[in-house]
Amino acid sequence: MKILVVCLGNICRSPMAEGVLRHKFEEAGVDVDIDSAGTGDFHIGEGPDKRAVANMDKNGHDISKLRARQFTVSDFDTYDEIYVMDESNYENVIALARNDSDKKKVDLFMNLSHPGENIDVPDPYFGGESGFQKVYEMLSQSADVLISKLNGR
Repeated sequence: MKILVVCLGNICRSPMAEGVLRHKFEEAGVDVDIDSAGTGDFHIGEGPDKRAVANMDKNGHDISKLRARQFTVSDFDTYDEIYVMDESNYENVIALARNDSDKKKVDLFMNLSHPGENIDVPDPYFGGESGFQKVYEMLSQSADVLISKLNGR
């Protein structure tokens, strides 16, 4: 199983999601390849936002070595499931889909824990530490549901 998590710049939400998922998959003994990407190209090659790194470190996850990359059409071939952080990311990824098979791989990350509710993970970039902690808690909640789903296979 290969999973991709996507946000806008790949410096806050999606690297945080990647870190949470990697840690939880490892703890659960679930063999999954996880990566993250952004729909925009503004931060390619950069590390995660320092506030995201600090928040994740506080919560026991090291994401400092991750580097931002942009989502590409070939990601549809590489990944089995693609989870986006908000409706805008969803529209950007779906716009690159070549067919229904590609589109079926894409869903909002929070639909894991809140099926069909299409809840956005808010971008904490312009907020303070509490915004990053809220995002961490949301990501952790949906990650737990994904782990349970994969363990049930």
